Amino acid sequence: MRKFDDSVDIEKLISEVKFVMKTEKNVRMYKRYSVILKHLQGVSNKDIAKMESLEAHAVGNYIKKYHEGGLNSLEIKYSPGAPRKMNPQQELELVDIITNNIPEDVGFESRCNWTISLIQELIENKFSIKMCHSAVDVVLHRLNLSYTRPTYTLAKADEEKQIKFKDDFEDLKKISQGRG
Repeated sequence: MRKFDDSVDIEKLISEVKFVMKTEKNVRMYKRYSVILKHLQGVSNKDIAKMESLEAHAVGNYIKKYHEGGLNSLEIKYSPGAPRKMNPQQELELVDIITNNIPEDVGFESRCNWTISLIQELIENKFSIKMCHSAVDVVLHRLNLSYTRPTYTLAKADEEKQIKFKDDFEDLKKISQGRG
């Protein structure tokens, strides 16, 4: 345990940590506070690591941060994740291609509907960016593009014949049910 000078009231620090732990809702932050509490109570870093199911270096890091800046220095920072593979201009171009063309227009023979696999191939061909299936799905979601099954309208359909068929069909249903 790191030594505090005589002017530091350890009992006051312990009660401060206990108070913060009572109001904490985030499990990860609670665990960090628990590490500090055990440290202030005189438990060794190795034992704290075993009790909290943490690596010893993580325990040491939490304690070091606490000594440098108090409880506020233990706050969890934002994790930005991996950098995006496509820049905003490429994403806009992709949206334009998908929303204004069918795959056949872009060079995918005999394909009428966009699928993630086709979009994945388009990204690789157009931008030379290799992305896995799930990454393309994330990009599409971020761009507010959702997959819906296409609805077909037949070009040669005769509306009058369709109405006549529906009427005839209703008559046949009535006859078969004995109401006709």
